[in-house]
Amino acid sequence: MVTGKSDISGWLVHPAGRHLWAGLAVLLGVLAVQAARVTSDGGMDNAIVVDAARTWLAGGSPYDDRHFLYLPSALLAAVPQALLPRSVLGVLVPMAVTAALALGWACALRLYRVPLRSRIAALGLLGLAAGFAPFGQLVRLGNWTVTAALALPLCLLLASRGRWVAAGAVIGVAVALKPLLAPMALLFCFARRWRALGVLVLVPSAASVSAALLMPDPAGFLTRTLPFLLRGDDAFVRLYEASPAAVLPRLGVPEAPAGVLALLAAAAGVVCAYRRWRGPGPVPLRLAETSAGLMLSAFLVSRPSYNHYLLVVLPLMLAGLPYAGAVARRPWFWLALVPQLPGVTWPWLESGRRRAFRDAFTLGVLAVTVARHGLRTARGEHGPGEAPVDGRRAVESS
Repeated sequence: MVTGKSDISGWLVHPAGRHLWAGLAVLLGVLAVQAARVTSDGGMDNAIVVDAARTWLAGGSPYDDRHFLYLPSALLAAVPQALLPRSVLGVLVPMAVTAALALGWACALRLYRVPLRSRIAALGLLGLAAGFAPFGQLVRLGNWTVTAALALPLCLLLASRGRWVAAGAVIGVAVALKPLLAPMALLFCFARRWRALGVLVLVPSAASVSAALLMPDPAGFLTRTLPFLLRGDDAFVRLYEASPAAVLPRLGVPEAPAGVLALLAAAAGVVCAYRRWRGPGPVPLRLAETSAGLMLSAFLVSRPSYNHYLLVVLPLMLAGLPYAGAVARRPWFWLALVPQLPGVTWPWLESGRRRAFRDAFTLGVLAVTVARHGLRTARGEHGPGEAPVDGRRAVESS
């Protein structure tokens, strides 16, 4: 057991008690059941994909609905849901989303070699479910972001064990379902894993082309959805977007300068992510923090960009807490999450349509924190009392 300032690492990886696991199971069950009671078709966002599949089965084009922002391959994945009764979907989807988020957390823990029976395993998932509002929102919406929240930690777990081709296939499947993880191609470029990168590109490309040929409007994604994503013309959706390109114009900044600022911030984030990849430290930390930097940079410019996208990267960073040099030990990491506490009313931001300002704060502070952490780590700098190897020893000796 490691002593001194690393005692927290040993405490975190110690097995959790049964009462803690029981409480966690109750909480997750309550979230799923409540979502099933208040939603239909598995949630508002899931319903968009399912309705598109029903439209296609009836002979129409799924891209007639401009809110269907997925590749053609996602349509075929939604067909089994379209064949089920709405009442069944309302129960199955919240359970599946909750289970996928839990599995993603488990993969993040195993990336760091943290035992699944540890205290951080239970407390981390409990904190995400009870203390991070987007968790419950994602369960209620049934948004397919959950596929990325599971695929990214699974990909990095495989990559950490040298299985880069399998990791590329996982990202490829996730992109075929929702293009959210497309920026992860840069990680494979950083690592010079060209064969794995080829698999990553081939899987969604082949799946989408094959699916598009079965549609009445094969080029619908290119002619309708892609221009919509580039313009961000939906005034209603813009109210909930967290990217600077959407939030700054609401504060009086012209759209063009706001877009340029967001693009520059994203480019700086990618550079910092590359520096983190090239820097020192255990492989799990390098993989997780480089990936978090890439994804947060993408969220700064993506349209749309919602708060539940943070569930793709937050578990990866949180699971590294036993490592003394992890970004999750930076105070600004935790301060960034404060606006996402559920049940807290913020002055002048009470309206749900003003939630984007809180989400933009969280996204921006997390992106800056991860980028700055990457630069400091690349230069071999650490905060007072930090010793990256200590947390690793605590994990390995557990």
